[in-house]
Amino acid sequence: MLNLSFKLGLCSLLLTITTAASAAAPNSEVVWNVNTDQKLIALTFDDGPNPIYTPQILDLLKAYEAKATFFVLGKRVQMYPTIAIREVNEGHEIANHTFDHHYLKNASSQELIDEIRQTQEVIFDVTEQIPHVFRPPGGYYNKALLQLTREDKLTVVMWSWYQDTKDWKRPGVDKIVHTVLSNVHNGDIVLFHDLQGDCSQTVEALKQILPELKQQGYQFLTVTDLIARTKNK
Repeated sequence: MLNLSFKLGLCSLLLTITTAASAAAPNSEVVWNVNTDQKLIALTFDDGPNPIYTPQILDLLKAYEAKATFFVLGKRVQMYPTIAIREVNEGHEIANHTFDHHYLKNASSQELIDEIRQTQEVIFDVTEQIPHVFRPPGGYYNKALLQLTREDKLTVVMWSWYQDTKDWKRPGVDKIVHTVLSNVHNGDIVLFHDLQGDCSQTVEALKQILPELKQQGYQFLTVTDLIARTKNK
C-alpha cells in the first residue's frame, strides 16, 4: 500500500499533467453558472453515494442519455466504492465535496488540507480518477479555501442560485420539479442531493424533469464539460 505522502505527490503530479485537459473557471474563481447560447445544462448531486438511491439516479440518467456530476464525500466513497466506480464507468464526473461534509467557513488551514486532499486520495484509490472540481459544503468558502483550491488545481463550482432544489428538505416532488422547470436557462447548474437517508422525492422528480428537459432540447453535461463550452471564454 502506498503511503499518504507518496500518493498525495502522485495526485499532485497527475493534476498538473491533466490541467490542460481540464476547464478553468470562466473569468472567476467560483463558478455559479455558465454563459452559453446553447441548450446545455449540468445536473449535480451532493453528499453521496447513497446505496439505495444513487443507483436509481444512475439508471434514470442512463435512460435519458444524461451525464451528471456527483460531488461525493470521501467517507461515503470508502463505504460504497462500487457505486463510485459505476458513476465513472457510465461517463459521469466525480467531484470533491470534502471527506465528511465539514463546513469550511471557519476551518483551520490543516482542516482544509485534510478535508480536501484526503478526499482526493480516496477518490483516486477507488476510481483511479482525480477530480478537477470542488464544491464546499453549504457553499461556504473564504480566501484560504480559494488559495488551497488554486494550489491543488481545483475549480470551485457552486450552483445557479435559482436552481437549488432544496430536495434534502423533502419539500415534495412537485416542488422540486417546479423549481427546476420553471427557472431553467441555458448554462444552468442544478443542485440535487443523493445524501444519506430518503432521496425518493429526488428520484421521482427526476422521472419528470429529465424527459421534459430532453423534450425542450436540453443536453445534459458534466460540470467540466459545461464550463468548457462557455461562450467567449
